[in-house]
Amino acid sequence: MTLRVLIADDETVARRRIRRLLAPEADMVVAGECADGAAAVNAIATDSPDLVFLDVQMPELDGFGVLRAIDPAALPAIVFVTAFDRYALRAFDVHAIDYLLKPFTPERFRLALDRARARIRRADVDPGLASLAATLRRPPRYLSRVPVRSKGRIVLVDLSTVDWIEAADNYVRLHAGRREFLLRETLAGLEKRLDPERFARIHRSAIVQVDRIHELHPASHGDMDVVLKDGTVLTLSRTWRYQVRGLFGG
Repeated sequence: MTLRVLIADDETVARRRIRRLLAPEADMVVAGECADGAAAVNAIATDSPDLVFLDVQMPELDGFGVLRAIDPAALPAIVFVTAFDRYALRAFDVHAIDYLLKPFTPERFRLALDRARARIRRADVDPGLASLAATLRRPPRYLSRVPVRSKGRIVLVDLSTVDWIEAADNYVRLHAGRREFLLRETLAGLEKRLDPERFARIHRSAIVQVDRIHELHPASHGDMDVVLKDGTVLTLSRTWRYQVRGLFGG
């Protein structure tokens, strides 16, 4: 049986290497290549490949977005390919899904191929892959509290009390009324775990709780001043301006 393989990776060099490693495999034929997640979803739906090498980090849709978009009944065998991403690796380990961590060796690639062949011969959906797909389709669970160290103890800060969040090197400073808490986390990392309907990025160094915004005033260079209900004035940079205004139907 000849197996049809789709390679989905935004790096030309990476696609070329996978194609080269597949060349000696007599039972494998490369049916197509994609450079972004949206194209991968379309190719899987129209070409029905048996096996997909799917990069985690791609434009349009990442690898998880591709998996979320595919009909569970039509899932091909998938080997995820990723540079170091602790969140992705944790997900793969939890669901017992095979993956290739860049840069991988030819021996590790052949092991992934052997495992994929075994799954395809069973002619059923990989239970780990089905489990991950089901998890990705659930409504996201956002943070409601965060643990921070304060005076030798750990305090659980309720995010509903936080007015705004400020970047501070490899930390973030939570402003909650008259209190401040320092959390060891990057602003970008924390942003991914906050409910986007409650918290909005307004600047490369600031996130604000949306219901704390009282007024918006035009400022220079396309920026705006954000006035919170407690009188705090922050800057809404033009990079995030339209995204924030969209929360208010503007």
